[in-house]
Amino acid sequence: MLGMAANDGGSNKISMASVAVFLSATVLFLAVIILLPEGIGWSERSTIAIMLYGLILWAFAPIPLDLTSVIVLVLLMVLRPVEIEVILSGFASPAVFLIIGGMMMAIGVNSTPLVRRMTYALLSSMGRSAKGIYTGLVLLMQVQAFFIPATAVRASLMMPVISNIIEETGVSKDSNFNKLLYIGTAFAVNISGVAVLTAAIGNILTIEILRLYVDESVSYLQWFIYAAPMWLLFTVVIMYIVWKCYTPEVSSFENLHQKMKKKNREIGKISVDEKKCIVILIVTIIIWLTESWHGYHPTFGALLAAVLMGLPVTGFVEWQKMLNINFGMVLLIGATLSLGYSLIESGAIDLLELLVSPQIVVDIFSNPWLAIPIIIILSHVYHLGVTNVSTAVITLLPVLISLSVQSGLDPVVMSVASAITMLLGFLLVVETMPNVVVHSTGRVSQKDFMLPGILSTIASIIIMIAVAFTYWRWIGFWP
Repeated sequence: MLGMAANDGGSNKISMASVAVFLSATVLFLAVIILLPEGIGWSERSTIAIMLYGLILWAFAPIPLDLTSVIVLVLLMVLRPVEIEVILSGFASPAVFLIIGGMMMAIGVNSTPLVRRMTYALLSSMGRSAKGIYTGLVLLMQVQAFFIPATAVRASLMMPVISNIIEETGVSKDSNFNKLLYIGTAFAVNISGVAVLTAAIGNILTIEILRLYVDESVSYLQWFIYAAPMWLLFTVVIMYIVWKCYTPEVSSFENLHQKMKKKNREIGKISVDEKKCIVILIVTIIIWLTESWHGYHPTFGALLAAVLMGLPVTGFVEWQKMLNINFGMVLLIGATLSLGYSLIESGAIDLLELLVSPQIVVDIFSNPWLAIPIIIILSHVYHLGVTNVSTAVITLLPVLISLSVQSGLDPVVMSVASAITMLLGFLLVVETMPNVVVHSTGRVSQKDFMLPGILSTIASIIIMIAVAFTYWRWIGFWP
């Protein structure tokens, strides 16, 4: 709770900092309402004030993100820059129900031993050496992206596995092997969201923003085609960087290998529930891959999977358990989309476009050879300040889309480049949820992220620019 008293000095400082951020955001909100020029109408003025207020609270998180989402909705209702139908329209977006369906799918998958079976199978075959364990875990996290949509969920699923490995090997917190597995897990989960449209909330929001602002879209298969080379290169290069930064002191773990083989045997034959789960996941992925043929939004596949998992005959998990989703995430996505709709309906977005689009910027952006590297670097820098991926996407992409349209470039290309970049938070713990999940174990510190983070950020920029300048041009995905 904001301003909550705590016993230790560090917590008191954090609480006071939270109060200071909250009060500063409130002062800025009131200043924008009062001090903007008289020529700016009430709808534009109030919507811009609410946007800045929400942006600061989402970025610095002095209060929970979902609480900020509700505050944004309440302010829109109180100040009435747009009609109530517009204010709540974000919750009617397909993105909201795709997130809901994805979280329900994750609950269904986690109710079976399927993920543990995959983990034991990989480690029983590759777990004899440190390199084998590391490679197996990286591969597992990439595979999980196809059927477990949220990065935070995938990272959380890996924590017991990593903890068990560390415990069995007996390595210390300061050992390279400990840092390799935890930092490697955070980076691998970040990377895993790049090529699969449903694997990261930022991807889903990008598609909805493109639909909202320019009536364009990217299918599940198209996204995979555009991003797959980057994903493969990230997986190889960045995982190699982490390995070189934290090369393990011990290379052989025969005892762990034998234990994983034993657990793999103990888990037994694949169950009926697991078979049902596998079939449902395969059907869902096929529906997503063939979107351009049948025209059904990816939300259809996710919700259908949730239904099949909960039905008496085809299912394998109690429906009530599947309703235990993260409602805060639903509030965050719905509120950010509602704010986007309100910016458009109120005319505030047109005013913002004028402010951020001077002619010199438009002229620079008219050259795609300059625009793409600038957007990639700008997105990295912006994400360092606005650390929540959803907030970064919802606030930066409309500006980039506007610049792209004014410069005569394809806004889809520029948006995809920016969205992929903002998934790659390697420097700061707070940049991505996988980083936060890993850091919360207490096994690694912010300092441990820095060296591999700096090198991985530089490598990702080079890879993205190289792929955009070569592969994207070859397949016609060029602004």
